[in-house]
Amino acid sequence: MTLHGIQYLRAVAAIAVVLFHAAEKTGYHFAIGAAGVDVFFVISGFIMWVIGARREPTPLEFLSARLRRIVPVYWLATGVMIAGGLAGLFPNLELTNEHVVASLFFIPARSPSTGEIWPVLVQGWTLNYEMFFYAVFAASLLLPRSWRLSTIAILFTALTFAGFMGLSDNAILVTYTRPVILEFVAGMVLGQAWLRGRVPGRSTGLWLVGISIAGFALIGIRGLPFDALICGPLSTALVLGVLALEKAAGLPRAALPVFLGDASYSIYLWHTFAISVVAKLGSSLSVTPAATFLIAAASGILIGIVAYRLLEQPVHQFTRRLAQ
Repeated sequence: MTLHGIQYLRAVAAIAVVLFHAAEKTGYHFAIGAAGVDVFFVISGFIMWVIGARREPTPLEFLSARLRRIVPVYWLATGVMIAGGLAGLFPNLELTNEHVVASLFFIPARSPSTGEIWPVLVQGWTLNYEMFFYAVFAASLLLPRSWRLSTIAILFTALTFAGFMGLSDNAILVTYTRPVILEFVAGMVLGQAWLRGRVPGRSTGLWLVGISIAGFALIGIRGLPFDALICGPLSTALVLGVLALEKAAGLPRAALPVFLGDASYSIYLWHTFAISVVAKLGSSLSVTPAATFLIAAASGILIGIVAYRLLEQPVHQFTRRLAQ
């Protein structure tokens, strides 16, 4: 069963991240767009829990399916970044063998370019979290179903508390002890509620969606500080609200938002390439910042759609045939 609301949220989350980066490159402020990542993490926890409950895959089957979905296109995008760096197209990008290998295999490491814990393709930092969650979730499939959610919740809560104590500056430990990992747990809790039919009704769903949107809007308009401890609950409320609306009557299928939801991974991976090019051209051609922002955002979405059609879909079909 396809949940159209979840697809719509994936599209919104991807576009929010695109707008965040387009604004960043053109002198505008849309930092709250980065919260699209928080929405993605909650959705990921929800989807993985539902998949695990309905299909009961083995750990190997689960990881194989996730790797086929995530890795090939990410490696292609990272390869383009590396090639561009070697060709001098990204003058601020410093490449080392260690950092490249860590980036390709989802190992958090500090970038020699900035010192930040970023892979070569910066937006790939979220995939480090996704892969960590997938590994933990795959291991949990060895446990009785009734133990899985509580085990992961206890583990991630303990890691978060360890992070608050600040015991280490090791890139791996810093990464996997941040509160953002609790968003996966929140998504799993929503998945459990969905499967058990314990999602609230339509009116509560509308309130949850309204409150979450108002919260994000307030942060964006007032320029308030925010982090996972704020955006995590707001994102959870948004996803739960949409699920409540799905349960009440089912959300109608709208072709374009569903397609953008399908293409959201490619949009997320590739949009910065187009945005960077447009921002540089806009500056050199004296295009107004507003026009540059709009063109950059549109180009970021468009390159993601093209990549989805020409790369992600064919590659996924090919790897799926190999696995059969």
